[in-house]
Formats: sequence, C-alpha cells, structure tokens
Amino acid sequence: MSSLLKRIEQGQGASPVSKAPDNQAAEDSRLAALKTRRMPPPGVKPQQNTYLDLKSRVQNRLLAELDPSMDVSRVGEVRRAIQELFEQILAEEKIVLTRPERQRLFEQISAEILGFGPLQDLLEEDSISEIMVNGAKNIYIEKKGRIERVPIAFESNDHVMRIIDRIVAPLGRRIDESSPYVDARLPDGSRVNAVIPPISLVGPTLTIRKFSKIPITVEQLIDFGSITSEAIHFMKACVEARLNIVVSGGTGSGKTTLLNILSSFIPADERILTIENAAELQLRQEHVVTLESRPANIEGRGEVTIRHLVINALRMRPDRIVVGEIRDEAALDMLQAMNTGHDGSMTTAHSNSPRDTLSRLETMTLMAGMELPIKAIREQISAAVDLIIHQERMRDGSRKVNYITEVSGMEGNVITTTDLFVFEQAGYDGGRVLGQLRPTGLRPKFMDKIEAAGIHLPASIFGISRRK
Repeated sequence: MSSLLKRIEQGQGASPVSKAPDNQAAEDSRLAALKTRRMPPPGVKPQQNTYLDLKSRVQNRLLAELDPSMDVSRVGEVRRAIQELFEQILAEEKIVLTRPERQRLFEQISAEILGFGPLQDLLEEDSISEIMVNGAKNIYIEKKGRIERVPIAFESNDHVMRIIDRIVAPLGRRIDESSPYVDARLPDGSRVNAVIPPISLVGPTLTIRKFSKIPITVEQLIDFGSITSEAIHFMKACVEARLNIVVSGGTGSGKTTLLNILSSFIPADERILTIENAAELQLRQEHVVTLESRPANIEGRGEVTIRHLVINALRMRPDRIVVGEIRDEAALDMLQAMNTGHDGSMTTAHSNSPRDTLSRLETMTLMAGMELPIKAIREQISAAVDLIIHQERMRDGSRKVNYITEVSGMEGNVITTTDLFVFEQAGYDGGRVLGQLRPTGLRPKFMDKIEAAGIHLPASIFGISRRK
C-alpha cells in the first residue's frame, strides 16, 4: 500500500476536492466533539474515541485497502474508489453518522489523500491571498491585506512534512536536513516556500502565495485606490511607446500584479518572452513564450538560472522581454538586453524607493563579476531604464503606487531622476490610509519617444494645466 501512497504524493499534483457543504462551522463543531458509535462485541466496553481517532482509523484502512495498481493521475476514478471504500468501512465498523457528518469526514479524508490536508479549504477560498504555516499548530492567512490566525492545525510536524513532500516531489525537488529549504509551486501556479528544521526552530514552515485564477483588472486597481486613471493612461502610453520599465517595491507590495497590468498593454502583434522563477504572469496576448528557471537536481546538476534564460532569450527573436524579478547578476544581462534593441522590456526588483532601485541594480550588476567602473555601470543603467514605478504595501494592508519616476540621465557620476507622480497621504481614518497619487507638474524628458510613437498625452495628465 505504501507504493500507492507514494504514487499519490508524487503524481501530477493534487486536484482540489469538492467544497464541503454549507454551515461548515457548525459541522466542524459537531465533528470535533464526535464520538464513534461503533457497536462493540459482547462483553467489550465501547471505546470513546475522538473524531481524530475516527478519521485516522478510517483513513488508514482506506490507504491499506486501495488498489495499488490504480492510475493516481486519474483523480476522478481514485476519488470514486475512495468513496466506495469509505462507505464500506463505515458499514463494516458500524459507524453511525448523519449525512452532513459523513460528507464532511469524507471530504477531509479525501483532502489528506488527494489534496493538501488541512490547507485544502484555505487553498480553495478565493478571498485568501497568502497562507503561512509556522509549525503544526500555528496557521495564519492574509485576507484583504490583513493577517489573521485560523483555527486549523496539523496533527503533528510529521503531518506538515508529508504535505510539504507532496508539494515538492512532483517537481523533482527535495527538502531534507542537507537542503532544508525549497521554492516550489502548486499545480494552479501558487508560489510555495518551505523551510524545515534545523534551520526553522519552530518546526516545518510553509508559505504559500496564492495564484489568482482571475487577473486583477485596471478598473479594479483604480477602484481599490491603488492608482489613478490618469497614471494608468500615462503608463499605457509608456508601454506602447516601448519604454523600459522597472516595477519596484517590497515583498507583498503587488509588484507582479502591476507587472501583469503593464504587460497587458503590449500590442498583440509582438513576440513576448516571459522569464520567471515561478510562472505567475498571466499575459493574454497570443504570441507569448513562457520560460521558467529550474534549480539543481538531487545530484546538484541541471540548474537553469534567470541569467541563463535572459541570455538565451536574446537568441529567440523577442520583441519584448518581461522578467518576473531581477535579484542577482542577471541584472547585467537584462540591462544589456534593454540597451541592445529590445526596447519595451520590463522587470521587477525589491527596493524601498526609486532611488534605492537604482542602487540595487548597481549592486546586482557588480555581482556578475565584471570589473566595470561604477560610472560605466551607472551610465548603462541610466541609458537602459526609462521609468521606475514604485509600489508599497501601506499600514492598512492596501497596495498603492507611491512613485512614478523618470530616469532622466547622468550628471557627473550621479544618475538623475524626476518624480512625475507622487502619492500624497492625507491621513489615517477608520483603519484606512487616505490619500491620492498626484502629478508633480513636471513633463518627462522622454515625451519625444511617446510622441514619436504617435501617442498624444494632454498636459493635464502631468498637472501642468493647473500651473499659471
């Protein structure tokens, strides 16, 4: 039977099980206090097992009796087989449950066998954007920008490890004491990071950045207050005019979401290459080639880095190169691509401000090991990057564009920048950050590129009309 369990865990990824019936909270409460009602043999006292004992006993019998030759990639068939055996075991052990209790127990056991155990319902909840597991008993979620603890737990640290193994095994990756952390992704594209002891002192930890099934639209960003329609109009013109753009911000600030929006403005007749550590971009254009980096295998071979993919992308006749995130020496190759005829390329970078983004690009370029003078690196950055869009996660959990900044050139050894739009915070009321992204009244130097592309932007977008 262990072979079947191993094949389930190493299959093509888990498929979501169907949602539990309504009034789940009430059923969970009933099941938590449920005692088995198994008829004991004569002379034997009934055992008052808890719900967890019941679940464990039924689950173990299912795993022991399922046919090891079943094709576990055919989840529907496996699920039906589990259902039949489940009903048979309840009948044989004379376990009496109400219909909602029976359905709930079946869904939880199915989630353990085919899905991701206690996390399955959280993964299916669209309003949850992030799931954080700090050991077996502490699970947190992010919902609408707020982090909260949920009343869900694993049975033990070993239980957490089984779920982690189920996630990483189908991807050919490993996690053990010699390699105690790993990046992976779920079948739906959600990003996963796992860290285990001895590195993690609280037990196995798991962080899941959920992949949105429906991309956020421009209209939603405006409704959320993340950006203004004027700024969107300006950024759309920049993309269509083939300006090189870096989206910057901290972790969880919404950089990938904004990069998705910007990429949607690329004309449909262009060949686009996307390069990512874990595929998240959801481009709707027809001519898109998606490339994904790959870590080394168990033997330490076969690694394909972002830098390898950027270099190779130059041989693939791209009109645009979109890199999900630059975090190392690949910055040098990205800058060279931007400077050698691949205008209109885009990427993201972790930083605290537009000025910090330039420093980060400089540092990452130095990581390539090329003994270039600092001034030469800065000249390459200023020539390659036209625009920096900086986004932040605010105190209330909202994500807002704080700066739209032009990289305007060099003065001596210093890269010069011009803030075109700046978020002006007006206060904090009722737990919400108040304010708006406003133009600074300055016209960008690259307006000639936009106009050369046949795009007209009214001066009012930059707030110039208000100046007397």
